[in-house]
Amino acid sequence: MKNNWLTLKSLFLCVSALSVSGLILSGCTENANLNVGEWSLEYDAHANGIDISKGSKLIYDNVYAAYKLADSVVSTRDYAKHHVSTKKINDYFGEGYHYEVTYTGNNLPALVQSFYVYPAKDYVLTDFTLESTTEIASNYMAPVNVDRMPEVLNQGENNRALFIPFDNDCWIRYQSHPLTFTELTSYEVTAIFNNDDREAVVVGSVEHDSWKTGITIGKGNIYNVGSLVCYGGIADKTTRDSKPHGALKGTKIKSPKILVGFFEDWREGMEEYAQANAVIAPPKAWGKAVPFGWNSWGALQFNLTYPKALEVSDFYKENLQSRHFVNSDNLVYTGLDSGWNSFSEEELKAFVDKCKANGQVAGVYWTPFTDWAKNPEREIKEMPGYKYKDVYLYANGKPQELDGAYAVDPTHPAIEAMMKHTSELFHRAGFEYVKMDFMTHGAMEADKWYNPEIRTGIQGYNYGMQLLNKYFGDMYLNLSISPVFPAHYANSRRIACDAWNKIKDTEYTLNALSYGWWQDEVYQYNDADHLVLREATEGENRARITSGAITGLYIVGDDFSKGGKQIDKDRALKFLTNPDVNAVAKGGSFSPVEGNGEKSEHQFIHHDADGTSYFAIFNYSEDEMNATISLERMGLDPAANYQAKELWSGNEQPVKEKLTVTVPAKDALLYKIRNN
Repeated sequence: MKNNWLTLKSLFLCVSALSVSGLILSGCTENANLNVGEWSLEYDAHANGIDISKGSKLIYDNVYAAYKLADSVVSTRDYAKHHVSTKKINDYFGEGYHYEVTYTGNNLPALVQSFYVYPAKDYVLTDFTLESTTEIASNYMAPVNVDRMPEVLNQGENNRALFIPFDNDCWIRYQSHPLTFTELTSYEVTAIFNNDDREAVVVGSVEHDSWKTGITIGKGNIYNVGSLVCYGGIADKTTRDSKPHGALKGTKIKSPKILVGFFEDWREGMEEYAQANAVIAPPKAWGKAVPFGWNSWGALQFNLTYPKALEVSDFYKENLQSRHFVNSDNLVYTGLDSGWNSFSEEELKAFVDKCKANGQVAGVYWTPFTDWAKNPEREIKEMPGYKYKDVYLYANGKPQELDGAYAVDPTHPAIEAMMKHTSELFHRAGFEYVKMDFMTHGAMEADKWYNPEIRTGIQGYNYGMQLLNKYFGDMYLNLSISPVFPAHYANSRRIACDAWNKIKDTEYTLNALSYGWWQDEVYQYNDADHLVLREATEGENRARITSGAITGLYIVGDDFSKGGKQIDKDRALKFLTNPDVNAVAKGGSFSPVEGNGEKSEHQFIHHDADGTSYFAIFNYSEDEMNATISLERMGLDPAANYQAKELWSGNEQPVKEKLTVTVPAKDALLYKIRNN
């Protein structure tokens, strides 16, 4: 590690002065360098950009900022003057330096470009502001623009770039792309990495108060990407928008803050990115164990009835809770999904009482940002005088429809009245857990919002989520369909879209875990959705249950009422009562061993603090699979002697250097590995 120091090139050409804020350069036409730890920032006055190096390696070449003003794109290259200053900082990220370049001239708003550099971090943070004496507006602010990325990765055919979706709706998938694309756009964050040595560039937004952030990667070759642009202001089909991103307005407006990093391991990079988000917006606290339990949507769906709900609660009490299917708090969470509104309030209270008597926590379901009836003339009973047409989020004059429901305005007082009314009902009944669904509807861009201060979809979403926490904040909040960010309003979030029982459902869920496991750094837990056993092979049952145990929430969805099929209950008794498997489900997400799967990874690893490791391997195919896995790739010492126990079968074997396994078709193996 280098010592922290500041160097100015060609100091004799500059007029300099010391101030309380740091070292100020005025009228300097040469380069200014900042060296902090392994990081080096060099200002190029000829190109009006910043070179960012780590050690001896140039990582980001000539980073410049750009924004839209009216119909034109303006960048730092369009300014006539610049001014550089540096000051020491000590903030939530630690001790570091604030490196600032102020651009003025050419009758443009002043642009203040900031870099936040910390010697102990493998990343630099950057953002910029626009300042003017008159009001300005912009719906596009790009703190990171690189016309040509340096060749930072070793050449190899396993160089990849991640596609991260904005939300988890419409069965969207994550993807690890070979660098053969013409253009790739990822949402909020991406990693560009070599899967062989795992070195990676990671770029992403760590602020989510006003902007939806996109990262667009231009065509390079199979070894390296071309251009890179990270910008606030993306709005397209993938963000579920039908109109452009809203514009921030004022005499001072700010871009999202962006992390630009270089890491020895892309997986550590994604986790550090998530941790940086958690520094700015700490996850919603939850001091209890990860929920184990049941959700009615997995099988019963709209056939849910009050008697059936009571019967399921009793089934868990009589058959599963005494056989290890409980969390470490010795509790089960029994959840009513859509269809609970067929219950009377008295029945809701009685259901909650039944759950409590059975050692369970009662859960319920709501969609706060939707109108499923799509009846504009219907009066809002919670706030008479308003009709639903008054609360829709319109785009180009039309209500916005997604997933069969109209989106409503989270800032409208009638929506707050609905929240208050629903919250009071849930609290009177005694519910402690709420699954909140179809949240993306509240983040859509719109013609306008009831609150005139709201200018963008994410601002509207933040407003609505703050209200939800006002009324439901004392309850456990689990988001279902929702944007990844902002994350700090809920305890957990479903990592993918709906998944049920078959091996394809397991593979789909694990696609999101493969490249989105790191989200358990911004939520307390990831949610693998309801684990359904019915109408599947026993191998598919093992695979689906394993996928839940290694993801986070451990929620089953079969019909365990008296009318439910006995075979499904027998499967539950067989597969949900394995103490070794259930002990794995502590809430922490496993990370992928590799990162170059065409659809999903099939190997996942987790290391406990006590030195115990857990390894899961899946076979998504119709044929038996033989595999040999290097212990070193797992993050284990290849020279050490280990004992590996397969938790479904109980079989044990000594392991050194590599683990050789045979996985049956449409099945999974789960290993506990300890050093001898």
